[in-house]
Amino acid sequence: MAKQLIILTIIAFLLLPFLCYSFNPENPTTNPKILVLLDDFLIKSSHSIFFNSLQSRGFKLDFKLADDNQITLQRYGNYLYDGLILFSPSIKQFGGSLNLAGVLEFVDSGRDLIVAADSSASDLIRDIATECGVEFDENADAMVIDHTSYAVSDVEGDHTLIASDEFIQSDVILGSKKIEAPVLFKGIGHTLNPANSLVNLNDFLLTFFRSRVHKARSSNKHGKSGNELFVTELSKWVFHEKGHLKAVNVRHHKVEDGAEPAMYRIKDDLEYFIEIYEWTGKSWEPYVANDVQVQFYMMSPYVLKNLSTDQKGLYFTSFKVPDIYGVFQFKVEYHRLGYTSLSLSKQIPVRPFRHNEYERFLPAAFPYYGASFSTMAGFFVFTFIYLYNK
Repeated sequence: MAKQLIILTIIAFLLLPFLCYSFNPENPTTNPKILVLLDDFLIKSSHSIFFNSLQSRGFKLDFKLADDNQITLQRYGNYLYDGLILFSPSIKQFGGSLNLAGVLEFVDSGRDLIVAADSSASDLIRDIATECGVEFDENADAMVIDHTSYAVSDVEGDHTLIASDEFIQSDVILGSKKIEAPVLFKGIGHTLNPANSLVNLNDFLLTFFRSRVHKARSSNKHGKSGNELFVTELSKWVFHEKGHLKAVNVRHHKVEDGAEPAMYRIKDDLEYFIEIYEWTGKSWEPYVANDVQVQFYMMSPYVLKNLSTDQKGLYFTSFKVPDIYGVFQFKVEYHRLGYTSLSLSKQIPVRPFRHNEYERFLPAAFPYYGASFSTMAGFFVFTFIYLYNK
C-alpha cells in the first residue's frame, strides 16, 4: 500500500459522447454525484487535496472500497452516479454487481470515468483501459524514462521522474491561467490508440502536489509543481464543468416565410438557424465562435456556409437551394479541441419545378422569340405581295 501512495500514477481519460449528450442536456446536474472506489481508505486522506477540490465545487463523493458487496451503479434502470473514479489499481474483481461490462456501459451512456493505474495494475484495470483505447506496458517494471525532460534529483542518472511543461494548447481543457511550474510524472509506459478519436489521455501524479521541481537544463527552480493546478483544471473538464455544448431550436424556412416546409423546390431562397450554448457548471451560457458551419448535403455537400452569430447563442445563414432535386440533409458537424462534439442532421426533400411553375418567356430566349415573330411577319408580307401584286 505504501508503494501505491508514493508512486500512484493517475491516468485520466474522457470518452466524449456522440452528438452532444454526455449528461442530460436539458437538465444537467448542478451537484453531480461521483462514486469513488478505493483499494484502501487511506487513499481518501492521502489524496485529500484532490477530493477536497471536487467537493468544494459542489460534487458529492461517495467513497467505497472496490470490493464492497454493496456496490451498484444502477437502480431500477437509472444510474445513481454521474461519474466514476477508480483509485483501486490492484483490484482483481469489483464487489457487488459491478464488473467490466458495467463500467463500459456506464461510460457509453455518456458518463465520466477516471482510472488510476500503477506498476501493480490488475488485469481488470488494464482491460478497462484497453477497451477505452489505452494500453499499458505488459512489463510491470517498465518505467517511463526521459533523458531530456526529467526532474533533477539526488539520484544520479535516475531519469524516471519526468518534469514536463509542454501542455495541450487549450484553455477549455487546462484553463486560462498559465501553469507556471512543470508537471511531475512517474509511472509505467502506456500508449494511446490513434484510431480512437474519442479518448484523451493525461498523466499526473497526485502525491506530487506539494513537491519542489527543478527541470533539467533549466535555471528555474519552483517551490511547488504545477500538478495541483493541472489536475484541478483537468478534472473540471473531465466532469463537464466546462467545454460541454448543446444545440437547440434548429429550424429552417423560406425567406420571408416563418413556417418550416415539408419540402423545398429547387432555387428556393431559405434561411437556417441554430442555437448553441455552453455549460459553465451552473447554467447554460451563449457559445460564441466564428467557425460553425452548416452543410446542405446529398452524397456530398452542395452548399457549405459559415454561420453568422448574434453573440447571444444564435447562429444563422441563408442560401439558395441548388438546382438539383433529391433528398438533402442540413448537417452541422462541429469538432473543436476541448469541446464536446456537435453532430446534427435534418432531412428535407427538394423537388423540381412543376409544369406550371416554369417561366413562360425566358429573357435568354428573346432572340429566338424575335426570330420567330420576324419570320412570321416576313411570310405574311411576302404572301400579301405575292397575291395582290400585279
